[in-house]
Amino acid sequence: MLLHRLKVALTLTAVLLLSPVVLAQTASAPTAAASAVVQSAAGAAGAAAAAAPAPPAAVSATARRVYESTRSQLLQIRTLLKTQDSQASVGSGFLVSTDGHVLTNYHVISQFALEPAGYRLRFATTDGQEGQLELLDFDVRRDLALLRVAPGSLKGRGALGFRPADKALSKGDRIYSMGNPHDVAFAVVEGNYNGMVERSFDELIYYSGSINSGMSGGPVVDEDGRVVGVNVSAMFFAQQMSFLVPGSYAQALLERSRNAQPMTTPAWPRLREQLLRYQNELTTRFIAQPWASAGHARYQLPVPQELFMRCWGRGTPADTKGLEFQRSQCRMEHAVFVSGAMQTGFLDMSHEAYDGGKLGAIRFARQYSQSFRNERLGGVDKDRTASFCKEEFVSRTGLPLRAVVCLRAFRKLAGLHDLTVLVTTVDADTEGALGRFDARGVSFDNALKLTAHYLEGFAWNASR
Repeated sequence: MLLHRLKVALTLTAVLLLSPVVLAQTASAPTAAASAVVQSAAGAAGAAAAAAPAPPAAVSATARRVYESTRSQLLQIRTLLKTQDSQASVGSGFLVSTDGHVLTNYHVISQFALEPAGYRLRFATTDGQEGQLELLDFDVRRDLALLRVAPGSLKGRGALGFRPADKALSKGDRIYSMGNPHDVAFAVVEGNYNGMVERSFDELIYYSGSINSGMSGGPVVDEDGRVVGVNVSAMFFAQQMSFLVPGSYAQALLERSRNAQPMTTPAWPRLREQLLRYQNELTTRFIAQPWASAGHARYQLPVPQELFMRCWGRGTPADTKGLEFQRSQCRMEHAVFVSGAMQTGFLDMSHEAYDGGKLGAIRFARQYSQSFRNERLGGVDKDRTASFCKEEFVSRTGLPLRAVVCLRAFRKLAGLHDLTVLVTTVDADTEGALGRFDARGVSFDNALKLTAHYLEGFAWNASR
């Protein structure tokens, strides 16, 4: 039935738009700065260690005071195998109520959330007390989770409060990150608030301090010990560039789910519900944006507005012998973490414009066709089905295109798919353009909407 709906929908799309479907390319950015990878700060067993940051500056008297005033509320969060004490991951957390509620990152406890029969959660305090934890709820979009200790087990330790929303920080204000980096010892890292990350779909605080593996889920507080954010990630190939989930989202999760019943079954249904809401918002906001100009002399090519994506470009030198090209690559830099093997909820696109005038028609056709064949569409794996693809030759305002659309269904997240759209122009003997669009974790209907929107970005250049 799904395949039939896809074929029918593609036919309708081709009629309405005079062209059907396209594919996007996930490619490395051309420079180290552009291709910086954002890594979760969780200490997962077997994960590659990030490049060592520069040694932190000496801790100030204020940092010592802040740490001493909050250490009773700091916790290390461990995910252990069900039948033994071997730890599968290590993160941090903090008490946010006198009833034993604890906040951390979702990715710190994701193994337990997805496989509660195989894992268990434990905490350790700064003074060595240990105990069991139960999962009440999570916000996968914001990478947050709400836990609870056994009643009375941490009585008298107090709880961290949140900085009021009307007391906004200013860029340069000192803030203090807490956690247990690399399972070495509890620590305080002094850094600066630098406002919100620009061109990010969801709000993230840019923190100039070193967050290391194992600190995920730990609190970041102001000089009065009030929570302003939650450690979530750091950037590879950069120093003192870390990111925090704003404290307001953590506070909202606490208020929403403080009385929830513990989760004892796999979290896939709740994940599906949250991801469906998220992809609806992502699709709506993306489609509402008009395409920017690629500046190509012959074609109009889809380039997104950089509201929550970043774009880079490169091309061949002017004295290149043979095939000349210009490449644009755009993507969202943050994805939704589901598990160690699955990240979803992001858009990625690129195009390459080719000039084969120095090659001649036959040699250009061979290389141009090879570029199309080199695109990888994704095979079957334990999380997703094999790709189902449909190919057609279509016209977009008179511009002839060869278009392919592919969908891969998620096995445990019914109704969500990975979309890939690939398109090439087929109007010239020695000139052409290839575009690719990828959307991870979208519904069938939104896949069609995104496909239609992408195709609308292709046309003749009016000035040609």
